[in-house]
Amino acid sequence: MDKNIINIAVVGGGSWATALIKMLNDNPISKNISWWMRCQTTINHIIKYHHNPNYLSSVEIKINQNAISNHLPTLIKAANTVLLNVPAAFLKDALKDITPEDLKGKKIVSAIKGIVPTENLIIADFMHQKYGIPLHDITVISGPCHAEEVALEKLSYLTIASLDTQFAQIFANNINTRYVKTTLSDDIYGTEYAAVLKNIYAVASGICHGVGFGDNFQAVLISNAIRETERFLNAIHPINRDIKESAYLGDLLVTAYSQFSRNRTFGNMVGKGYTVKSAQLEMNMIAEGYYAVNSVHQINKIHQVNLPIAQAVYAILYEKKSPQWAMQHLASQLS
Repeated sequence: MDKNIINIAVVGGGSWATALIKMLNDNPISKNISWWMRCQTTINHIIKYHHNPNYLSSVEIKINQNAISNHLPTLIKAANTVLLNVPAAFLKDALKDITPEDLKGKKIVSAIKGIVPTENLIIADFMHQKYGIPLHDITVISGPCHAEEVALEKLSYLTIASLDTQFAQIFANNINTRYVKTTLSDDIYGTEYAAVLKNIYAVASGICHGVGFGDNFQAVLISNAIRETERFLNAIHPINRDIKESAYLGDLLVTAYSQFSRNRTFGNMVGKGYTVKSAQLEMNMIAEGYYAVNSVHQINKIHQVNLPIAQAVYAILYEKKSPQWAMQHLASQLS
């Protein structure tokens, strides 16, 4: 791979994909960017007006009109790097026309913060097991970073995790901007699972707010959540990591507290009495924590880690327990 030029196909049309397109374009290093999204109407709008009509519509999109398409095989064929950025629940459908041969020899970068629900696999494991991608060729982007603040060009930080530290540095060099700073990690499992768990804890944070708990309890909730994260990561992939680093604690904090957090918003609506379905319909966005908590519940049947917060969210969303009752019960278990 050329050390200076990447040919990158961005897969997904949401807010985070739009933010990453902006980062890639605002970075001065030469690169070739193509963009896949499902809806031809949206593609036509972007080609004509240079804005995504559905997400981060203030962001000017600078991309060749021939490089944006709803035919993924063509875009992937021309790319050496594939940046995955669709909700985890829809990844299998997005890649339905792609074969392992199509991805052979390519670098896979995941900006997806979720688990493929029908497989209960994080993205690295899904791409490794289903498409034969060597783990060495998989890179994970983690926060703390909200797409909305990228659109506003507020200073943000990303962690780029990969076993291939040379490629991680190349990719980081291609998304660094004056408002986005990057750090490197080799903990692809820890950063991925932490990103999954923080969405669950953001849902819990929203539920607590919705049922009337205040800031004092929120502080206890999140301090317990990072310890819960550490226990789970140590059971899943025990290596020497500092759970206080930005990719773990920082990402949890911003997702649990930010006004831009869709998972917190979803949880807040559930806490106020919305059904899961009505909350999802009103948001018109995917709260990854809803799917993630079921997958983590299934995975944890094997590991048996003490996860009282995740279990409380599971009880509310999947066992239809009263949010007020479940959070009062959780409060008795926290310290």
